Amino acid sequence: MSNISKKPFINVDGFLFLAMRKEYCAIFSVGSLAVVLFFQVLMGCSQKKEEPKKPNIVFIFTDDQRADALGAAGNQIIKTPNLDALATSGVRFTNNYCMGSIHGAVCAPSRAMLMSGKSLYHVYDKLDTVTTMPQVLAANGYTTFGTGKWHNGGNSFLASFQQGKNVFLGGMDDHFNTAVRDKVNDSTFTEPIEKGFSTDLFADAMIDFITSQKGTENPFFAYIAFTAPHDPRSPLPQYLEQYAGDTVPLPANFKPWHPFNFGEINEMQVRDEHLAPWPRDPGMIQDQLREYYAMITHADKRIGDIIASIEASGFADNTIIVYAADHGLALGSHGLVGKQSLYEHSMKAPLVFAGPGLPANETRDALVYLYDIFPTLCNLTGVEPPEGVDGKDLSKVIMGKEGGVRTSLFTTYRGTHRAVRDKKWKLIRYPMIDHTQLFDLENDPDELVNLAGEKEHEVKVREMMGLLGSWQRRTDDTLQLTAKTIVPMEYDPTTFERKPDVHQPPFVLEKYFKEYKAQP
Repeated sequence: MSNISKKPFINVDGFLFLAMRKEYCAIFSVGSLAVVLFFQVLMGCSQKKEEPKKPNIVFIFTDDQRADALGAAGNQIIKTPNLDALATSGVRFTNNYCMGSIHGAVCAPSRAMLMSGKSLYHVYDKLDTVTTMPQVLAANGYTTFGTGKWHNGGNSFLASFQQGKNVFLGGMDDHFNTAVRDKVNDSTFTEPIEKGFSTDLFADAMIDFITSQKGTENPFFAYIAFTAPHDPRSPLPQYLEQYAGDTVPLPANFKPWHPFNFGEINEMQVRDEHLAPWPRDPGMIQDQLREYYAMITHADKRIGDIIASIEASGFADNTIIVYAADHGLALGSHGLVGKQSLYEHSMKAPLVFAGPGLPANETRDALVYLYDIFPTLCNLTGVEPPEGVDGKDLSKVIMGKEGGVRTSLFTTYRGTHRAVRDKKWKLIRYPMIDHTQLFDLENDPDELVNLAGEKEHEVKVREMMGLLGSWQRRTDDTLQLTAKTIVPMEYDPTTFERKPDVHQPPFVLEKYFKEYKAQP
């Protein structure tokens, strides 16, 4: 039909046809009606054009990966060739954020927001009875598959994905002995089994699924959530060796400890902060950065294998790849080790969209949330998002048709922090200690110089406080920005006693929780 429709006239045994369009034929010689009908069927003249298959989606998610822990983001030390190539082949967002958390396990609400498209105070960290991204895609003809970390309850995974293999239900585990299970049916998993190293378990399951889809009719949504580089920072030796000779620089905003408490002393001792002593030992932080980078390099290697499987299976021309992380991590920045703060290093995460028809080798500085991904993928696949989604469709930003979907962005952590930023300014408010920080992100991206106390910036502080209140009202955050009882800012971290959690393997206990000697 495609070849025939290119010819204006076709003469078939005395019958002269004019092919005006693919869908219609006009006959210009008299002949038998039966013969005419025969040729109409033969040529497909009355057939409607087949709709193209919806694009497949491969969603790659890492755990605790800072936005700057990526070669494509300008990091000169980390080795991420496959992720760098993916970023070059697509669109990388430089201002992608987790909105925040209601507790110290920031990854749980982050993932709930991602999968629901809802903001923090509309979903918290539970997904039971909530319509999720894979559910919506499945209802629109997609085969859905999940592997890796699921930190929002087993029942919501069973409801969200049609298939699941090597699923880890929880927040963290020993990477060498990760307990995983498979989905049996809509109400059951297999019993958990310790099979091997987390990154390889999840990548192998993803590759097996992609390979299994060769020759199938339905498009697929395949989601892999690595537990790397979340602690325990315990890379395989061959990846750690790649950083053995590197002088890993400390973060530009490294401090021996945070200069004030957030309002509750236990927030300065949340489990992540016990992974290094106070004051922070520069050698220990550099060691942890090596381990952190090595775990990302391992994930990068397996992400390369996943992308190769997409190509080998013949899906490259019809697959959208999304790569992101749930949030960032301090690792010495501002004297912190974890992600339980609203500084850029902790709330920012990488985000890349790549695939056929999308721009290549471009960046976008639009202010976006992880929960914008849900409605964006709906648009890119021609699927209607469910009611109640708070995220914004980023497809026009990706295509370069719009500069952004919002002019400011709001982040929040428990009852101790609230923050708002625009393209230039960022304000963080600590209600319990009646303290405010104002940063000029254009000139101070590391958030080192607090301008809130300077007279020349009084108007800007009031303006940003008003913007913060507006965001609270829009997102149903009811926290008062000044507490009824103000507590002191000062604290003495040298009195803190470090306590490892139950998930730390023996070598981490030996290295980081006994007398420490910095590695050369």
